[in-house]
Amino acid sequence: MFHAVIHLDHHHAQVLHFDAHQVHAARIEPHHRRAAGHDEQAEHALFAAVCQAVQDTPEVLVTGSHPVIGEFRHYVEAHKPQLAPRIADYRPAAPLSQGQMLALARQFFNAFDRMAGVPTPT
Repeated sequence: MFHAVIHLDHHHAQVLHFDAHQVHAARIEPHHRRAAGHDEQAEHALFAAVCQAVQDTPEVLVTGSHPVIGEFRHYVEAHKPQLAPRIADYRPAAPLSQGQMLALARQFFNAFDRMAGVPTPT
């Protein structure tokens, strides 16, 4: 798939891979549930799984609450630097349905690709 959009929170991630004709959705959750409070190990496991899910995607948009996308960005820079150049942007966003995620991502990538001189697929 050509693009991906990720919506993160501290408990799970929704990942949509898409191109002009199809969409593949995946929900990623940590392997173990954490108790109340911050569990850095569980968060890193979630972030690692998200990075694995988009490792072969050329362009990725990351959405979610400002704090969690900041933590994810830091994780990528520290642990998965090869992924960092393929993340097109980090955009704070409230929880979104799959349809809203896809609409946001298509709008973003249409503008992003246009600015990069990439023809928009029909």
